[in-house]
Amino acid sequence: MSEEPTADVCDRLEGTVQTCTTQLRSYGGRTRFSGPVDTVSCLEDNVLVRAALSRPGHGRVLVVDGAGSLRTALMGDAMADLARDNGWAGVIVHGAVRDVARLRETDLGVLALGSNPRRSGKTGTGTTGQPVVFGGVVFTPGDTVHADEDGVALVPREKE
Repeated sequence: MSEEPTADVCDRLEGTVQTCTTQLRSYGGRTRFSGPVDTVSCLEDNVLVRAALSRPGHGRVLVVDGAGSLRTALMGDAMADLARDNGWAGVIVHGAVRDVARLRETDLGVLALGSNPRRSGKTGTGTTGQPVVFGGVVFTPGDTVHADEDGVALVPREKE
C-alpha cells in the first residue's frame, strides 16, 4: 500500500474520506502506515485480536474496537511481533496497549488511546469482520485506512 500522507489523501479525495476524531497515540516503530481494514470488536479480552494477527496480514491494518476501555491492554509486544511476522502493516486500538518500550522497537504501526500494564481477559468474546465505529468513522473490512502523525483517514473501498 502507498505510504501517502493522510493530509494528501484527504486533499486528493476530498469529500469521500472519513477522518477519525479520536486522538490516538502512536506506539509502534512505524509512524506512517496504510492498508485494507480488517476488524475485531472486543471488550477487555484479546483472544480474537491474537487470532486475527495469527493469520497472514498481507499488508492489512487490524482495527480493534475495545470500546475505549483503558482498564486492560488489548495488545502488547508479543502480539506486535506476531503481527509484524505475519505481514500486517499496523494495528489501531480503540483501547489500551502495553509493553510500550518494546512496541516502539517493532516495525509495525500501532495506534491506541493509551497504555495499561494489565493484561486482558481470555474468554474469546467479541466479533470479527464486522464494521466498527469510533471517532466518527465507520471502519468497514475492505476499506483502506491511512495513518500517520496527522491522524487516521479512511477511504471507502470504491473510492481509493
